[in-house]
Amino acid sequence: MGIIAFIIIGLIAGLIARAILPGRQSMGLIATTLLGMVGSLVGGLIGSLFERNGKLFELRTSGIIMSIVGAIIVLLIVQSANKHRRVHA
Repeated sequence: MGIIAFIIIGLIAGLIARAILPGRQSMGLIATTLLGMVGSLVGGLIGSLFERNGKLFELRTSGIIMSIVGAIIVLLIVQSANKHRRVHA
């Protein structure tokens, strides 16, 4: 996958993940794109667990569905960390 396609899929996955999760996320366009790109890697890691090619925990990018799932997971972790930080601040 080319870097431009990776960035575009990251942006789309980040936007969809932010739209699916309730609440207010104060992120700009670059942070949303990074969220989707990291989500794509997380989704690829999760997807590699279900493949039978013998390569567990292979770090790779994934398709749009797993990118969205990964972005949702990353966004939940970020929201949890922000809530935890606000409570202890």
